[in-house]
Amino acid sequence: MVVDIHEKVAADPAYHATIDDVKAWEAKHGRIPEGAVVMIRSDWYKKWGDTEHFADAPFPGVKLDTLKFLHLERKILFHGHEPLDTDTTPTLEGEAWLMHNHFAQAEGVANLDQVPEAGALISIGFAKPKGGVGGYARYIAICPPDWSFGVSVIEAPGAPLPKQPYPLKRDANGVLTPTP
Repeated sequence: MVVDIHEKVAADPAYHATIDDVKAWEAKHGRIPEGAVVMIRSDWYKKWGDTEHFADAPFPGVKLDTLKFLHLERKILFHGHEPLDTDTTPTLEGEAWLMHNHFAQAEGVANLDQVPEAGALISIGFAKPKGGVGGYARYIAICPPDWSFGVSVIEAPGAPLPKQPYPLKRDANGVLTPTP
């Protein structure tokens, strides 16, 4: 699911997604199902090319009551957003609430303007650093076949993946390599 607040953010860069924004999405697409991934589109990623200012405040976020609504009432798997933090409160209350309640989130998400508001499947590839609380991930939206953005796996550079002569097995260093 992609909850689109980018027009509100264009008018107010400090805008934070509200329960009303979520309910407006639901009025258009139906109730958010349990276990869903909800992304908040602000178009903030378009500022990332300006490395001197892309992290300047104010930036858009998600209100704490909205996070609680999504996680506790709609029971989502996790939410994501384009800025590098959930909110701009002095104590990062949304960020703190998520971490203290063991909820995951995706920060620094890009290209949500190219994902349908409903009907996409999210594939997540990530490395979990041992003992770490975060790490880089890649989120890929698998969209309906008639969607106007993106490419198929066959069209993507490097796809399909090269065939290996042997199965991949971990070597002594834990690296997956083709092994007879």
